[in-house]
Amino acid sequence: MRAFRIGIPVRVAIAVIAAAMLSSSAMAQPKGKASLNGKVVDDQGQPVADVMVKAQMTGQTDILSAKTDKKGEWKITGASNGEWKVELAKAGLETATEVVEVKADKAPVLSVTMKKGSGAPKADPMVEVNAELQKAADLAQSGKIPEARKIYEDLLVKYPQIFQLEGFIARTYAAENNIPKAMEHLKLNMEKEPDNLDLKLFQAELMMEAGDKAGAKAILDAVDITKVKDPYTFINQAINLINDKKGQEAVDLLTKLIAQFPTTNELYYYRGRAYVASDKLDEARGDLEKFVTLSPNAKEAVDAKKILDQIKK
Repeated sequence: MRAFRIGIPVRVAIAVIAAAMLSSSAMAQPKGKASLNGKVVDDQGQPVADVMVKAQMTGQTDILSAKTDKKGEWKITGASNGEWKVELAKAGLETATEVVEVKADKAPVLSVTMKKGSGAPKADPMVEVNAELQKAADLAQSGKIPEARKIYEDLLVKYPQIFQLEGFIARTYAAENNIPKAMEHLKLNMEKEPDNLDLKLFQAELMMEAGDKAGAKAILDAVDITKVKDPYTFINQAINLINDKKGQEAVDLLTKLIAQFPTTNELYYYRGRAYVASDKLDEARGDLEKFVTLSPNAKEAVDAKKILDQIKK
C-alpha cells in the first residue's frame, strides 16, 4: 500500500497567490472592536451639532462616519488598532483634521474646537493613492509586475505613512518567486500590523516556499481557523505534513478545515490522501469516494480514482 505514497505538489503556488492578491486595489478593511469618540465645540465653547465626522485608517480606503448630536458629541464603532485620520467638517466652519491612535482596542477622546471659516474641505491624498493602486492592480493583472511595483514604491516615497504599501511590494516579489525580497518587505509591513491575519497567512506561505516548514507551522498553529476566509494556506500545510509522512497530523488539520469550509470539496481528497499516509485505508476510501462523487470533473479526481483502484486491489 505504500506504493502510492507519492509527493503532492502544493495546492496553490505562492506566485499564484501573490498575483491574485495584487489583482485587487483594495487594502484591508479597518474593522475592529474599538470606538472613536469625541466632542466638538465652537470658539465660544458651545457644542456644535451636525458636524460630519469621517475617520479613515492610515493607508486604507474604507471610511467610517458619524455626525455630532445636539451636545456636539459623536461616536464611531468598528475601529481597529492603528493610526486614524479624523476629519470634521461643517459649512461655515473651518474643517478640522486630527490624528488618533488606537491601541489595545482603545482610543483617546477627541476634543475639537471649530472656528468660523469657509468650511471648504482639504484635498484628500487618498484620492490619488486609490487611483494609483487601481492602476497598479491593472498592471499586475496583466502580468506587468515590475511596473506595478514601481507604482507602489513611488507612493511609499511620497506617503511613507502608508506602511501597507510594503505588503503590496512584498506581493510583487512573491509573484516573481523572489522570496527573500518578499519577506524583507513583508516584515516592514508586519512591524506595524503584527496581528493582521492576512499578513500572517502570507508570511506562512512564504516560509513554506522557502523550505521553513517548522516556522510556517508555528505561525499557522497559532491562528484561529474560524477567523480564516479561505483554507488554501492550510491545505498547503496539510500537503507538507502528508509529504513528510505525518499523516495523522494532516488528518486532524483537514478535519478542522472541513468543519470550517464544508463546501470545499477538495478537502476530502486531501484528507483521503492523509488517511492513506496513515494506513487508514477504509477512511481513505470513504473520503476519496465522496470527493469523486462531489467533484467528478476536478483535476484531482483522476488521482483520487487511481488511488481508489489501488486500495481495492
